[in-house]
Amino acid sequence: MSDLFATLYTSKRISSDQAAALIPPGSKVAMGLGVSQPPALLEALARRASAGEVSDISLYYMLATAIAGETVLRYELRDRIRPVSLFHSGVERALDAIGLRENVPPVEVIPVAFSQVPRMLTEHIGVDTLLTTVSPMDEDGNFSFGTNTDYALAVSRSARRVILEVNPHMPRVQGNCVIHVSQVTALVEHATPLLALPEAAPGAEDLAIAKIIAGLVEDGACLQMGIGALPDAVCSALHGHRHLGIHTELMTPGMAELMRLGVVDNSRKQQHAGRSVFTFAMGDAPLYDYIDGNPLLEAHPVDYVNDPAVIARNDRMVSVNATLQVDLDGACNSEFMNGRQYSAAGGQLDFVRGAYASRGGRSIIACHSTAARGTVSRIVPALSGPVTTPRNDTHIVVTEYGWVDLKGKSVSERARALIGIAHPDFRDALAHPQ
Repeated sequence: MSDLFATLYTSKRISSDQAAALIPPGSKVAMGLGVSQPPALLEALARRASAGEVSDISLYYMLATAIAGETVLRYELRDRIRPVSLFHSGVERALDAIGLRENVPPVEVIPVAFSQVPRMLTEHIGVDTLLTTVSPMDEDGNFSFGTNTDYALAVSRSARRVILEVNPHMPRVQGNCVIHVSQVTALVEHATPLLALPEAAPGAEDLAIAKIIAGLVEDGACLQMGIGALPDAVCSALHGHRHLGIHTELMTPGMAELMRLGVVDNSRKQQHAGRSVFTFAMGDAPLYDYIDGNPLLEAHPVDYVNDPAVIARNDRMVSVNATLQVDLDGACNSEFMNGRQYSAAGGQLDFVRGAYASRGGRSIIACHSTAARGTVSRIVPALSGPVTTPRNDTHIVVTEYGWVDLKGKSVSERARALIGIAHPDFRDALAHPQ
């Protein structure tokens, strides 16, 4: 390591309390997504807020975890640290439940496609501070964003303050995903295991849907998967396939397992041949170990990975995304439930459009046929929330009762096709609404 880089590192290394004190009232702060949320920095900022030493902070982020929920997103701090969510998790749903009881507004949410988040944060909002976790510095003076390049790279290049938590457990990943020590305002060292998600056991419906989707994936296809039991079940159902590729916003344990087994070799990709491409990763310790220094993976910013034009460059792109409701025209609500924001748009429409635009590509929207223990149909006459994927874009819809291709179908033909894969208990009511 260069003496210059080592000296720079030492000059910028401070305590978490000193780092939090660099954030003045009125700041617009971007917090890392998911696994990259920095525990020591967020705890220090929460302490300052609790002590009344900071106020009027706007905190922008996606997919809060317990790390943020137990620190800066505590309910009692909302008058000093204002959460602005770009993608809800259980943390915001819990805050909204408290707010509903106390008759206060829900957590603010900004509707935005994942691919547009970097531009929105840097150009439209003007975020001035970045707080995120990185890997240790290499001999060239670079830190890797590891599990989370997504919007962090863009914000790091425009923010007035870049405050990093250096964690030896954060993997070093190849790709366009590094920041140089000369671009950093302050460094805080904190060694702690990365957040691990519990494995979600697939239900009977997940396994049935996964089997159907696996039958729609050809050998040599390029994959994008979401998070949860269903995508993991799809990955398991693909173990007999060959020469698959990966171009996905999210790298999961199921996808890493496909690489370990040789099912994914990326040999048929036209873009980044031989490499699996992602913008963020969430899972367990074996996943983080697998992506650490692995030359077969690359991380890139989300405005590149989720750009539909980039997605479409790989032939036979297959995107698999979940939804909460599909109306009889084929429009999908994937983010609103019981009158409240449940998640957000994320990158669903990015990949719906990118996959369909690829040569031989397929965009698949999957959902269980029912919710609320079978008492509510997910195929509905009209959506009860915003349109995440418009009817013009929806391609293939899958439930445990089968799949339909909506392209080329009229409105009445779509309705009949979707009713055919609804739960049998609801088909008559859908076909003959009162």
